[in-house]
Amino acid sequence: MTDQTTPLLDIRGLVTEFSTETGVVRAVKGVDLTIGQGETVALVGESGSGKSVTSLSVMRLIQKGVGAITGGEMLFRTRSGQIVDLVQQPENAMRAIRGNEIGMIFQEPMTSLNPTQKVGAQIAEAARLHQNLTRKQAWARAVEMLALVEIPDPARRADVYPHQMSGGMRQRVMIAMALACNPALLIADEPTTALDVTVQLQILELMRRLQREIGMGILFITHNLGVVAEVADRVAVMYGGRIVETAPVRELFAHPSHPYTRGLLDSLPVVDHAARASGQELRLRAIPGSVVDPRNPPQGCDFNPRCAWVIPECRAAVPALLPVVPEHRARCIRWNEVHG
Repeated sequence: MTDQTTPLLDIRGLVTEFSTETGVVRAVKGVDLTIGQGETVALVGESGSGKSVTSLSVMRLIQKGVGAITGGEMLFRTRSGQIVDLVQQPENAMRAIRGNEIGMIFQEPMTSLNPTQKVGAQIAEAARLHQNLTRKQAWARAVEMLALVEIPDPARRADVYPHQMSGGMRQRVMIAMALACNPALLIADEPTTALDVTVQLQILELMRRLQREIGMGILFITHNLGVVAEVADRVAVMYGGRIVETAPVRELFAHPSHPYTRGLLDSLPVVDHAARASGQELRLRAIPGSVVDPRNPPQGCDFNPRCAWVIPECRAAVPALLPVVPEHRARCIRWNEVHG
């Protein structure tokens, strides 16, 4: 069960900024997020909403000289029970945490894997670095992990280069690398994007099984609400660099209380068998407009230019995350009218 009193990760007021030719862009604006041991939290939103920047901030992988964490704290509970602020950790301490206590599945396996090194060697390197294994033991661990993510003939596949594998296989290699050291927290950035539906289900079940076995917390970043319904305990919806709604997964799907969340759910295709039988076309409902430009955000609520519920007060100030019901909050002054 999730231990809500001592979160595995407690993000408070996280701010991440990037320097551009036109000035400083704030990509993450005061994000608060907690993940408990054994809990899966889904971070949902369109491309450009700040999901991946949030995950890279947790890993402290924001490129120096380009971007920086400029505010907030990220309190992480290590395996020893010590609480450390990831924002304040020196780089040598973060190297000991990355891959060992916090694993990450990156979105693009072809750009994350070393094209000049065999996949088994890349997995083995992580195991040797963090688990003090011999070369032989680390190679055996690599083969074991490839088998765990259901790659056929893992001993032979460990001895090939990334370009010799399909996109789906490379994604499985990334998952194997992230899980090689049995991390306490796994950050999964669109981990099933390159996989077909059948393989997606296999990978999701694999992650759930490993989570049950080692009590791993998961931050699951996705735009696929179908996957969210399948894997998440809680959902945080992100827009314009802010969390705009957070709730247990069933509560959020049943009672969306922010216009953006409602728009995302309304845009899901629904099969109307009666309409299909009569020859009517399936029409999808889209959210009007475009994702907020972080270089030129609107006044007040970031979503107000696209919102059907907008009133003048929405442009006056950024609303707070207001309580809807216990454990459900929405950043909307008209949440009671939006509430599904």
